[in-house]
Amino acid sequence: MKNIFITGCSSGIGLGLAKHYLAQGHRIFSVSRRKPEALVNEPNFRYAELDLANDSQIAPTVQRLVNGETLDLAILNAGILGEIRDMKDTPVADLQQVMNINVWANKTLLDALLANGTVSQVVGISSGASVNGSRGWSGYSLSKAALNMLVKLYAAENENLLIHALAPGLVDSAMQDYICGEVDSQRFPSAQRLRDARDTPAMPKPDEAGPMLAEAMEKLTEYPNGSFVDVRNM
Repeated sequence: MKNIFITGCSSGIGLGLAKHYLAQGHRIFSVSRRKPEALVNEPNFRYAELDLANDSQIAPTVQRLVNGETLDLAILNAGILGEIRDMKDTPVADLQQVMNINVWANKTLLDALLANGTVSQVVGISSGASVNGSRGWSGYSLSKAALNMLVKLYAAENENLLIHALAPGLVDSAMQDYICGEVDSQRFPSAQRLRDARDTPAMPKPDEAGPMLAEAMEKLTEYPNGSFVDVRNM
């Protein structure tokens, strides 16, 4: 049995991963804004409510939840997309909000986990948007690029910590509801590519993606510590 910490497992990738690991007999420690009703009755599931926008509550919440347990794996999955629009139309305050959740909250989480005791492996869920620079992805692209560097810096500081940034590929989550339903695909062509991929094998549901991502995380030992890895290139 492994102890696995996951942020944001009330829906999407986090929920798919949690279901997979619980089915494998592992124990899950999770924080999210919303209680994952599908998991609360699982005997190996431990949960604490936490809004990652509330930075001062991250460390004490993690410490209470983990309670000194050794973690085999920590998955920093929770994040927000922000609005798809051009940089020139995006207020700095909106960019800061995305950065606060996708970067600085993960820095605070990492510090709390490392201070808590032993964590063997950390995976920060990144995105192809961190390197693609597609029009409209503004704060999300900036934040995921910063997350990649955050991971690289922590790898340099912690010789015994296995840590990577992993782009999970396309997954049919709530984020896709917004991108595929509301975004102007003429102005932002990447939205049309996502619409075309939806409901095809190129964009699996979270329950299908969970096992595939778990397998990918096991293979990260083959890649340089601190590096950014895209599942589509593994």
